[in-house]
Amino acid sequence: MQSEPKASLVGEEYEVEVGPVAHGGHCIARTGEGQVLFVRHALPGERVVARVTEGEEGARFLRADAVRVLDASKDRVEAPCPFSGPGKCGGCDWQHAAPGAQRRLKAEVITEQLARLAGLTPAEAGWDGTVEPAPGDKVARGEVPAWRTRVQYAVDEQGRPGLRRHRSHEVEPIDHCLIAAPGVTELGVEKREWPQIAGVEAIAATGSSDRQVVLTPRPGGRLPIVELDRPVSVLRVSESRGRDRTRLVHRVHGRPFVRERAAGRTWRVGEAGFWQVHPKAADVLVEAVMQGLMPRQGETALDLYCGVGLFAGAIAERVGERGAVLGIESSKRAVEDARHNLQDLDRVRIEHGKVEQVLPRTGITEADLIVLDPPRAGAGKETVTRLAALGARRIVYVACDPAALARDLKYFHEEGYSPRRTRAFDLFPVTHHVECVAVLEPVAKRS
Repeated sequence: MQSEPKASLVGEEYEVEVGPVAHGGHCIARTGEGQVLFVRHALPGERVVARVTEGEEGARFLRADAVRVLDASKDRVEAPCPFSGPGKCGGCDWQHAAPGAQRRLKAEVITEQLARLAGLTPAEAGWDGTVEPAPGDKVARGEVPAWRTRVQYAVDEQGRPGLRRHRSHEVEPIDHCLIAAPGVTELGVEKREWPQIAGVEAIAATGSSDRQVVLTPRPGGRLPIVELDRPVSVLRVSESRGRDRTRLVHRVHGRPFVRERAAGRTWRVGEAGFWQVHPKAADVLVEAVMQGLMPRQGETALDLYCGVGLFAGAIAERVGERGAVLGIESSKRAVEDARHNLQDLDRVRIEHGKVEQVLPRTGITEADLIVLDPPRAGAGKETVTRLAALGARRIVYVACDPAALARDLKYFHEEGYSPRRTRAFDLFPVTHHVECVAVLEPVAKRS
């Protein structure tokens, strides 16, 4: 016998006291009946009216937006972006929070994730509890830095560019994104219509004048003639008909790559490949990784999930001609770029494939240094176990998700490695995202 469907609570409003921040850009509150609410557009300590956006009677939790603020936090500011707020653009979680408050909220999330998933206090993780702003990102209260060098615009049925609403495929049309870097804004993507196009990714390279747009047509759609406000390369996205539905990118006009500048080198990044979106992020992270590894002449190192070779190049220059660096990357195009970028360093080898598949095939049984920058899901227990067995004197873990970092730190601890130092960087201002760098050592070597 089928049970009756539970009644939807979408649209219901509750007057609530807002509790602590949680991982994901929302705060926790409870209804009068004790049901958990994940509330966006609120701040800890506020009293708000929260309107349910997802959930039903008896659900473990509900999602909601703060639609009226009855008692505001001292950290609240008027959101400077007209497209921010309940039911609007889902890109920025903390437009309504002062810059310093945003970093404190991120620090609270990291602290909670370390405690819950890794069983570590900040002191045990070697972290001073602060989230460091990127150079040049300190702005006045009520302002936001223009930092995003890669913006993925969605296009609605009328051809208007915009950004997705939170947890929705619906498009919020916009005429300007405040966090877009000047090099993106100057292209003028938001000023024109994009008929028959589903998405436009705009890229403004750091350290070069390269500009690129990547167009995703609607099914059966034709590409328009692209005339923007600055010279630009144009790429087109299609999907293969294979089982894995691989995303294919084709050059239409101009270079199929952009040239980025970081760590004293120029990096080719092809076909909308991965590169840190904050203009200072690559240099900030290279500095943190090198300070953590402290490479020595003649050492061997692994750079896992290496992308276009950023960390591998920095390590290779420090281990010298007697050293050796192996990079592993799953993206075929990124491997091609990494090999091109590091072709002057014959002590570097880049292998294509998934880390968990390629590493066992290499026959490597030991390494002096390891850096890993895994995707948002983290490295996982199997990979961590294999890395710990290599006996590296230092392992540096770069993480874009504090939950994944905490889970993997627990696995490393089980294998005899503990964090010596952890740092957190606000490389995604006005959002809930944060980058962490953890330096690990074998427990026996800790003084």
